[in-house]
Amino acid sequence: MNKKIQLLTLPLLIISLLLGACKKDYFNDTGVKDDKFNGTVLDYLKSKPQYFDSLVKIIDYAGMTEAFQNEEVTFFAPADSCLRRTYLICNTRLNELGRPPLTRYQQIKPSVWREALSRYLFKGARSLTDFPQLDPENMAAYPGQIYNSYDEQIMNIGSIYNAGGGVPYAGYRQLMLSYIPSPSSARDFQTWTPTLAASVNIHPSNGYVHVLQYPFHFLVLIRINFLKLQIQQA
Repeated sequence: MNKKIQLLTLPLLIISLLLGACKKDYFNDTGVKDDKFNGTVLDYLKSKPQYFDSLVKIIDYAGMTEAFQNEEVTFFAPADSCLRRTYLICNTRLNELGRPPLTRYQQIKPSVWREALSRYLFKGARSLTDFPQLDPENMAAYPGQIYNSYDEQIMNIGSIYNAGGGVPYAGYRQLMLSYIPSPSSARDFQTWTPTLAASVNIHPSNGYVHVLQYPFHFLVLIRINFLKLQIQQA
């Protein structure tokens, strides 16, 4: 497997150790869930406040409640620990610039949150089996697929086929969601920022939720654009 994927769970290990306050806010990698949930995608997130309490508030703040509640969608869910990790990364740089730290989600304008969260949200209901294979070491044959996210931003989604018993592509599958920084690099895996899903196929009434491996994930778009956040004063 590509070295970049092998290192996905390493870059923020030190940050994870610093965030002891995260407590029990991430799942183990449990693979395919195939869990039906009696309620909407938003209802599912609300039912897991230990993981998504802040996320639900930000969805409302960003004016996206209608999409999660009433539209057919697929959501790659980042947990609250991802948000805290994002703040920590931004605050390190803000401190260097002598600027006030991020302490509340309301310091970031709703439009910025919407742009960031919409990259995790896609119109239509898609389970694991609906996404094509992705092999970063053989992109010519297995490139995954580029999708337009909810607000028409390009992302790549693909199913990684792990080896099983030493046989390529014979093992379990994982979904990978990748941030593409520019349309000009849409096929260049080395420019992407990928993250794997820990649990997939959670099936609310209006779509699917795939939960990200959030001990190490952070919101890439906010980190990249933190100087453009137009941070509002408390």
